[in-house]
Amino acid sequence: MITPKRLANMKTRKETGLDYVVSAINLLTPFGTKQIKEQKPFFPGQEDALRRELGRVQSMMEIAAAHAADIGMLQESLMVMKDITFSIERAKDSALSVVELFELKSLLLQMEKVMQMAKKLDFPPELVPEDTSSLLDALDPGGERMNTFYLYDSFSERLGGLRKQQKEAEREIRKLQKAQKAVIKEKYGLALTPKFELVVSKSDSQSIKMIDEITELTRSGEDYMSVTFSLAATREVDELIRKCDGLMNEIEDEELCVRERLSGEISAYETVLLENCRRIGNLDITLSKALYAERHTCVMPEITAEHVLVFEEGRNLQVEDALHAKGEAYCPVSIALADGVTCITGANMGGKTISLKLAGMVAILAQYAFFVPCKKARVGLSNYMQILIGDSQSIERGLSSFGSEMEELKEILDNSKDRSLLLIDEIASGTNPAEGLALTKSLVDYLKDKAYISLITTHFETVTFDADVKNMQVRGLAGADFAKLDKEIRYAGRQERIKVIAKYMDYRLMPVHHMKEIPKDALNIAKMLGIDRAIIEKAKDYISKGEKG
Repeated sequence: MITPKRLANMKTRKETGLDYVVSAINLLTPFGTKQIKEQKPFFPGQEDALRRELGRVQSMMEIAAAHAADIGMLQESLMVMKDITFSIERAKDSALSVVELFELKSLLLQMEKVMQMAKKLDFPPELVPEDTSSLLDALDPGGERMNTFYLYDSFSERLGGLRKQQKEAEREIRKLQKAQKAVIKEKYGLALTPKFELVVSKSDSQSIKMIDEITELTRSGEDYMSVTFSLAATREVDELIRKCDGLMNEIEDEELCVRERLSGEISAYETVLLENCRRIGNLDITLSKALYAERHTCVMPEITAEHVLVFEEGRNLQVEDALHAKGEAYCPVSIALADGVTCITGANMGGKTISLKLAGMVAILAQYAFFVPCKKARVGLSNYMQILIGDSQSIERGLSSFGSEMEELKEILDNSKDRSLLLIDEIASGTNPAEGLALTKSLVDYLKDKAYISLITTHFETVTFDADVKNMQVRGLAGADFAKLDKEIRYAGRQERIKVIAKYMDYRLMPVHHMKEIPKDALNIAKMLGIDRAIIEKAKDYISKGEKG
């Protein structure tokens, strides 16, 4: 048995934001919802197929922009569709119920509308449902195209005849009962209801005793307050009732024959119907991707044969949505990665982890045929992708944060292969600094010659001194107006100071070719938050001594 390839584990899908985007694209049909869960990524060697898929999304964006009203009508049809594939498959062995036949007719009506709209808007053929009008005609013999269903007389000549006889017998019964009602009114002065009933309060025992002696009436019901009398059936009425019962049995048998025949016709269309459900699911996904890309200013990535990940002004969609909800702006980040190790350095609050996740988001969205949240992007497909980031679940299982990291690191290294994308956040931060630095350096040495794109965030700037390791540094507060910042901090409350600093943070990354000076954003932040000046100056002294060796 061949094990299917897996691009990323569940944690990587979640941490990179793929699951967030999938849940946010607003699928309208049960077919799209089911298929997006089963959607497979594109792997190296499938670049042309991915480009075609992305091209369909691009075409859909253009169509949606030019025909907004038509797209709105299409969405209305998609929204009311129900997944009745079980009934379609069941039709070959069973007679479908009237409810199932109604649901199938409703689906066929919507399929017809979608097909007509898709052809009008010139959708790609693989997204257009096949014509099933002949099956719809079988379920709608009157050609009314109404969203209703009944086993019409026109389905069977015999069925129509039986129902006609039943109605005639029922009319005759009612005629006889009306005559009985009139006799009782005239003979006893009792007025029956339109249902030929007489309700008498139990407190009127004399009337009850008198009515019990009337042979034309019989007790038909009783509760704690009253007694109900109904017409006693005559021999003629009894015969007509038996006739109606017999006709009802024949009608039910004939309706079963009609349902069996219609189910057989549906079964003959099983392949076409299931294919149409699949096409509508793909249409739903493609349209939802296109509309999401338009709403979030995403672009079609360039898919290249070389293993690279390059993007300009990228935005982490999950973080951006959270910021926009608070009325705050997102600072876009640009990154250029190729096989080898790239380290992102900078103080906490500098957005290193968000940039790491952003790189994963762009890469994984591209491989699942989504547009990406950038101004421009060039992506080479990976065989394997995984993120190593703090795992609370492992801690809950009794592992320390460091133990959790080592467990995940082993999984990453065991499963990595050529053209992997590895995203590692602050490795070895949970152990003592000397060992943490040594382990980080050793890991960098191990990865730098592999055919992997390895992106690592770290506080250990010295690991980037290796000429083979690319260093990207968060700009942080380097260009901040400290006079203005100090003034805002001075008048801000304790809870607001972090927000003030974040406002002045520049989260963009800049390449560092020669580490002449270790950045001091951490010291600047500590100083602005009120840490004693003597502590700050002593820390600067220690840094200076370290730089001089």
